[in-house]
Amino acid sequence: MYPFTYERATSVSDAVRRGGTGAGDVAYLAGGTNLLDHLRLGVRDVDRVVDVSHLDLASVTELPDGGVSLGAMARNSDVAAHPLVRERFPLVSAAMLAGASGQLRNMATIGGNLLQRTRCVYFQDTTTPCNKREPGTGCSAVEGYGTYNALLGASERCVAVHPSDLCVALAALDTTVVVEGADGPRRLDFTDLHRLPGEHPERDTTLEPGDLITAVELHGPAFARHARYRKLRERASYAFATVSVAAALEVTDGLVSGVRLGLGGVAHAPHRARRAEQLLLGGPATHEAFTAAIEAELEPARTGPGNAYKVTQLRRVVPAVLAELAGASTAGAR
Repeated sequence: MYPFTYERATSVSDAVRRGGTGAGDVAYLAGGTNLLDHLRLGVRDVDRVVDVSHLDLASVTELPDGGVSLGAMARNSDVAAHPLVRERFPLVSAAMLAGASGQLRNMATIGGNLLQRTRCVYFQDTTTPCNKREPGTGCSAVEGYGTYNALLGASERCVAVHPSDLCVALAALDTTVVVEGADGPRRLDFTDLHRLPGEHPERDTTLEPGDLITAVELHGPAFARHARYRKLRERASYAFATVSVAAALEVTDGLVSGVRLGLGGVAHAPHRARRAEQLLLGGPATHEAFTAAIEAELEPARTGPGNAYKVTQLRRVVPAVLAELAGASTAGAR
């Protein structure tokens, strides 16, 4: 048992003050579904825990542009079932329902979901070297059990993948993360929140000490209502994705007029497949085109004997999902 100080924040500004000042490691406590596991396992030791779970940040509201704002303390289950989210951003609802159990979704928060840490087996095993857990000790997964290792953006220091289902959907949308820090509020594009491991795999995000996520804003495109989330996993429930796909597609006169594609289980950060999107936009909405697009996206992939199967999975699931959407789009236009 490692002793730490528990503090209860009275407001957002009070939380930021408590989180960003003083010596030692400080953690915010919201749903606790990830943090508490790490404290029990010894993966993380903190000097202070600042409880923000009771702050008034749980609302789901409509934005003036037709988007939706999700309070950082909103529970995953509430957001997944909310009429505004289900109607305008079904991709988000589907991704959230694909993750964890109902009990965990009832506890977990939107803000906490964005800050999940990897489920790499070596990160959670304190008897093995891990640069993410203890910088400079080495990465056991590079030469070890590599079934879940990243395909894209990995470094010699870390080959872990981001575990969130929700974040894959957010990567495919126009998403803004609202953050309160020592210098006041600021807004981040979702794709700027997470970082690749590089030389510092211990840093998952670009947030500074004391920064508190207060909301996540979902915006267009308009065709985001026409979307699919597909998750491949080793068992039907309560498992993290081997790979996952979040896709939105718009087809006009047989040509791709709009496309968004997010991939999960492939990188240290939720992956936006921009190269595939660029190749598809304006081209034919055919299975052959979808296959060529994912092949191009995977050209930089680095595989080992344990994770090469992920390439095969993506080659099959991405064209299949896009073909489903193209067929539904064509049918809806008749």
